[in-house]
Amino acid sequence: MEVFAVPGLPEFEPGDDLAAAIEAQIDLRPDDVVCVASTVVSKVEDRRQSLARFEPTERARSIAQRLASITGSETDPRFVQAVLEESTSLVLDAPFLLAVTRFGHVGVNAGIDRSNTGGPGVLLLPEAPSESAARIRAGLAESPGVIVTDTSGRPFRTGQRGVAIGWDGVPVGRDWRGEQDRDGTELAVTVENVADELAAAANLVSGEGAGGTPVVVVRDFEFGEHGTTEKLFRDRETDYVRQALEAWEYGKSGPAKERVRERPEPEDTADAGDHGEHERGGE
Repeated sequence: MEVFAVPGLPEFEPGDDLAAAIEAQIDLRPDDVVCVASTVVSKVEDRRQSLARFEPTERARSIAQRLASITGSETDPRFVQAVLEESTSLVLDAPFLLAVTRFGHVGVNAGIDRSNTGGPGVLLLPEAPSESAARIRAGLAESPGVIVTDTSGRPFRTGQRGVAIGWDGVPVGRDWRGEQDRDGTELAVTVENVADELAAAANLVSGEGAGGTPVVVVRDFEFGEHGTTEKLFRDRETDYVRQALEAWEYGKSGPAKERVRERPEPEDTADAGDHGEHERGGE
């Protein structure tokens, strides 16, 4: 399998033809998977907004005030309002905002960018990333699979990695259930999230910050003879981590916080940045 960035792409503006720009730089194949950073999708879909557009409600002001008291730095209530308007609910409102987007993704600050926005203000995620992926794919002559990617942290891990937030023309996952392992034991629960794995591979070569590239091609990926799944986001009813977070309140102690540790945990200075403002570099 080969993973490579598409070179020579321009700075994108609202209304630009993203598919045409990609095809001008690379000869695609029908079995390619094109991974496109959500930032450029948002730019062509005119999702850049001034914070002045968001009039903070009392709830937004209250959350901003609490966040400022926790973090020691000022939190703009207009930014909090933007997160609220881009979400169906908040999983956490302290010590950072963990939001459920309108298309089902759970992420810090509803995935709203304050870096590489191409101008002042903030950049919202695409309204419907899978529909965005379908439009891009329809504009590509060879009709390869398309994945819209973003970067996101995850529980129990330090740092961010690429994830899929929208897709078209490629299955979300390999369903191994019913197949056998090397010992002949039937697999009962294994569903491999291929879309996220391809997004993570793309993120390795797309880069971050000022030097990144927003479109990556995955070539010669073989899905294999497996069942497929199109389910990307876990249902709340079966997402027990989400349910536990929704029931948890920051600042209140409990039995878990009072446990005795036999060994000190290793010092890690990266944690604070993992839960700060959403930043998506590389575009």
